[in-house]
Amino acid sequence: MTAHRWVMEEPGKPLARVEFDLLEPSSNEVIVEIAGCGVCHTDLGFFYDGVRTKHALPLTLGHEMSGRVIKTGKDAAEWQDKTVIVPAVIPCGSCDLCDRGRGTICRNQVSPGIDMHGGFATHITVPSAGLCAVDTARLAAVGMELADASVIADAVTTPYQAVVQAEIEAGDLAVVIGVGGVGGYAVQIAAARGATVVAIDIDQAKLDQLEGYGASMTINAKEVQGRDVRDAIRQFAKDRGLRQTEWKIFECSGTAAGQTTAYGLLTFGACLSVVGFTMDKVEIRLSNLMAFHARALGNWGCLPEHYSDALELVLTGKVAMLPFIERHSLSRINEIFARAHDGQLTRRAILVPDAA
Repeated sequence: MTAHRWVMEEPGKPLARVEFDLLEPSSNEVIVEIAGCGVCHTDLGFFYDGVRTKHALPLTLGHEMSGRVIKTGKDAAEWQDKTVIVPAVIPCGSCDLCDRGRGTICRNQVSPGIDMHGGFATHITVPSAGLCAVDTARLAAVGMELADASVIADAVTTPYQAVVQAEIEAGDLAVVIGVGGVGGYAVQIAAARGATVVAIDIDQAKLDQLEGYGASMTINAKEVQGRDVRDAIRQFAKDRGLRQTEWKIFECSGTAAGQTTAYGLLTFGACLSVVGFTMDKVEIRLSNLMAFHARALGNWGCLPEHYSDALELVLTGKVAMLPFIERHSLSRINEIFARAHDGQLTRRAILVPDAA
């Protein structure tokens, strides 16, 4: 069977459509017919900023995928014809780290679009380990198609794991910096777990939208900066009867300015979760962590075992996706990349393979 994918030959050069043969999957692999693949900030970093991939170029980008399993290896037969989400980070499942529940730092892990050809294609062959089954009838009940579920693979699961790591619970004050994409879902997930959420961004339209999806307070970082941000949140917490300590801070902007703001919000017992990525460096006083007895946590992807719980938040309507996503034909990939890079898209793009 032949398929096609869109390949990055070098950063900045238009992605090229390339046909390829689908080989027989190995014993633990499956072939997924892709329903949709989300366009992530990470993809744009590889394409426009020269962030290095682990797989040599040419490479197909894309790590947010959903689809249907059309062929399996002999040890993965239970996945035949299942509709699935493919994890953005796939641990090996058998090493010491995986055995100890540390799969996100598995040294044998693979990430589509980074370590191997990714999802901007009609088909992909992936390990069966970690696949998340999707009930399309339940998706339809909340107005979603299978392609829409692709974004769960990173934009929803990554902040889900960050919220779990930070041990969010009812009564907490959560602060999310950068609320486009991943950050917007971090707002919703933290609110779904009982936190009161403050959203910070430089885009007023994004802030306004999230007032209806979990944000109890919004701050435009163009208008309120430095210590004034901290003072505004302190007053908000006081007015709401919330603690002045142990804030849960999520840096999702992937910018130096956002990281500086996040670190400046540390308070006694705070937890700072770094979710966004930037190549830029920031200058901080590390001793603040000591003085506040605070924690700083990294968050790389999401363990596959969390995917079903994250999906359940979507299927039960606790996390809304439709207002934040839109579908486009995969053949428009170069146009959509350019529009995303130029900030012309107001929703996360999902690229859907064109009908044969």
